[in-house]
Amino acid sequence: MRDNRWTWAALLLLAVVALLFFLNSRFPGALAEDGQRMHLAYGLVWLTLILSSVAVGWRGSAGLALRQALAWIAIAFILVVAYSYRDDFMGLGGQLAERSMAALVPSNATQAAPGVVYLTRDLSGHFGADALVNGTHVHFMVDTGASDVALTPEDAKRLGFDLDKLAYTMPYGTANGTVLAARVNLDEITIGDIKLRNVRASVSRAGLGQSLLGMSFLDELRGFEVQGNRLVLRE
Repeated sequence: MRDNRWTWAALLLLAVVALLFFLNSRFPGALAEDGQRMHLAYGLVWLTLILSSVAVGWRGSAGLALRQALAWIAIAFILVVAYSYRDDFMGLGGQLAERSMAALVPSNATQAAPGVVYLTRDLSGHFGADALVNGTHVHFMVDTGASDVALTPEDAKRLGFDLDKLAYTMPYGTANGTVLAARVNLDEITIGDIKLRNVRASVSRAGLGQSLLGMSFLDELRGFEVQGNRLVLRE
């Protein structure tokens, strides 16, 4: 058994050496570059694996040898195809990751194109939006019925506003009635790759349990529309 293995190894080595001599004499300079030698090395490795599999399987049966050879050829083919289309596969993987994230975190903006993002409807049927406001994370509920971006006192405080120094003089109608709010200005709101500057907003004294992404933001966009369970925003 051991002698047979050494015999096969010697035959394979002789075949490789003969192949190298043939290529060098038949195609002078064909293996002058590192990339060409690397491709040849890969080919020889796969050829050795296939021939070894055939040699081992042949001692059992011709059918087994053929199946093993075909298996190695299939593996080599799959690897070649995967490498050739690696950029497409990476792009597809990125799309799957984005869609999975949208399903798990609907308020996380998913980029559909440069300057175009979409939000996914949550289980309550609303659209939420995770945004950076002046560099600080704020979770909004999109509300086309709100004239301004409306901040809860808690979110406004996190953004650095002194609640005691705000002038609560602007009346706003809500589902709970009319509330007084203070007009403020937000330097920047970022959702995905959409970034708007100098956005009008308000801070309520009370009666608002969720910050709202209202029309003072949405009207500054190039457009927005609902497509099924998606809210598409275009900068």
